[in-house]
Amino acid sequence: MKVYLLFNISKLNISKAALSLFAAATLCFSIVSVAAAQTPEERGLEIALEADKRDTGFVDNRAQMVMVLRDKRGTERARKMRTSALERSDDGDWSMTIFDQPADVKGTALLTYSHGLEPDDQWLYLPALKRVKRISSRNKSGPFMGSEFAFEDMSSFEVEKYKYKFERQEACGELTCLVSEWIPQYDNSGYSRTIIWHDTAEYRMQKIDFYGRRGKLLKTLVPENYQLYNERFWRPLKLEMTNHKNGKSTVLLFKDYEFAVGLTERDFDQTALKSAK
Repeated sequence: MKVYLLFNISKLNISKAALSLFAAATLCFSIVSVAAAQTPEERGLEIALEADKRDTGFVDNRAQMVMVLRDKRGTERARKMRTSALERSDDGDWSMTIFDQPADVKGTALLTYSHGLEPDDQWLYLPALKRVKRISSRNKSGPFMGSEFAFEDMSSFEVEKYKYKFERQEACGELTCLVSEWIPQYDNSGYSRTIIWHDTAEYRMQKIDFYGRRGKLLKTLVPENYQLYNERFWRPLKLEMTNHKNGKSTVLLFKDYEFAVGLTERDFDQTALKSAK
């Protein structure tokens, strides 16, 4: 939307300071007018693109992780893991998650090649059987290693995976958040839609509500304790996924993040998957 001025500013007898204020006010009005012209779908896509842009360029990273499984009575079991990721410019990112403790899951590893609308490629190495199991695209909604995270939750975010719609702006704790609806566009998702809260300051995800295939609220993910790395990349040190259907929850605790450590594609092939230690 264009804003047209119906008089010639240069002929007005006003000071430079007043002119500057007038120009600033005009610019603000123009920005508001353009924003108002956006459809909810365009605004939702814009938010997703901005969040993606702010996390582009990390090259690769790795971190230590603890997975805490909590049943509806509050009983907990902990697993120690390692995770790594490789950024790719021509397709979705690659990631590897390796279990170190306890002994019954030691060496179990998940390798994920994320894509856009094409089905993600995922393989699970089971050391007890000494074999690699390919995860079928029809089973991506299944639980990952008994947790409340599904296999599809372990993939990287790719913009083309969803259709977007901006819902509203509202307070979220001490922050202000942009709330959008994301509808999966890839086949066999376990979710009919998700509602995402991004803070307006850094476009970090503050909360995600996952709705099941029948449209009912299924799970909620809350990221916490964001830390800034390399003066650019924000990472939450805690992720808590709560399942509203069964009363269980899973907490992921991260530490010792490292970026641009020199990982290559060879660190994310099936040979590396089988030799995970």
